[in-house]
Amino acid sequence: MSHKRIIPACIALLIVAICGYLYLTKSTSPVFYKNSGFIFGTQYHITYEYTQDLDSQIIGHLNQVDNSLSAFNTRSTLSLVNKNENITLDQMTEDVLQLALSVSKLTEGAFDITIAPLVNAYGFGFENAGHITPGQIDSLKSIVGYKNITINNHHLIKTSPNIILDCGGIAKGYACDVIAKYLDNLNINNYLVEIGGEIRAKGKNKSNETWKIGISNPQEDSTNTVPQNSVAIIKISDTGIATSGNYRNFYYREGKKYAHIIDPRTGAPSESTILSATVIAPTCAEADAYATAFMVLGLEKSKEILSRQQHLIVYFIYTGDDGQYQIWTNNKTDNS
Repeated sequence: MSHKRIIPACIALLIVAICGYLYLTKSTSPVFYKNSGFIFGTQYHITYEYTQDLDSQIIGHLNQVDNSLSAFNTRSTLSLVNKNENITLDQMTEDVLQLALSVSKLTEGAFDITIAPLVNAYGFGFENAGHITPGQIDSLKSIVGYKNITINNHHLIKTSPNIILDCGGIAKGYACDVIAKYLDNLNINNYLVEIGGEIRAKGKNKSNETWKIGISNPQEDSTNTVPQNSVAIIKISDTGIATSGNYRNFYYREGKKYAHIIDPRTGAPSESTILSATVIAPTCAEADAYATAFMVLGLEKSKEILSRQQHLIVYFIYTGDDGQYQIWTNNKTDNS
């Protein structure tokens, strides 16, 4: 072959090699992806830095959680347990029930997944509500209490077949942890998982900054549509964060306000001065459960619990003696 033919052939091969290299480099360079959708009766938004879109895989993991813990999914493990079917608990369901029982004990029953009958009776659960009476409350309280359930050899044991469970105060946080674990297993170092307001974050955002989370101003009115403004901005990474509040999900009946957070010990809606409780914890499931408990406990009792659970960081917005909103936090290095 003459030199005149060899040179163009070499140039052509070089161009092909360069194009191939550029294509491979581009296809394997991590970029930020955003996936969103609807699950557990709420929206989710997941942002992560990776070499490919993981939307279908994320949906698969979320559906696994739904098939375990959703009270609205009639064939979920939780629904079958509520129907008293003799089934072996799957790992997700058992993990959540064990954590729920632990938090119940540590909060003296302020968090309790057996509260479903009361939640449903007030109209905040997965069944329609009627006009609840004091007699009905007393009757329902007899089947509410975390001490009425135990786990033995991967089976849930109830003291009464009328006991039903509601994991609504912990399942979204747990789902955030499930997705976070999946992303961790792919060696993804930068992500934010948000499901219905509960969050698990790691690393930094697209701007190479620590993730920032806003705490809403708990203004309220009877329409539940007041725009929420942030009263504090928190920087978080490698942690879970959850907020519980009575300022959005409530209704009025015959002049009385009914909020969705029920005190399992009294059977009545919580009347604590805390308007919203934001909790930062190692896992989002733990943050989720404690946020609900602190709404029930009130400010002073919550402080007592926190003196024993010092791994938790909280931001409480509460009503002061003067009727004005105030913020209390145990974060000594407040970065808001």
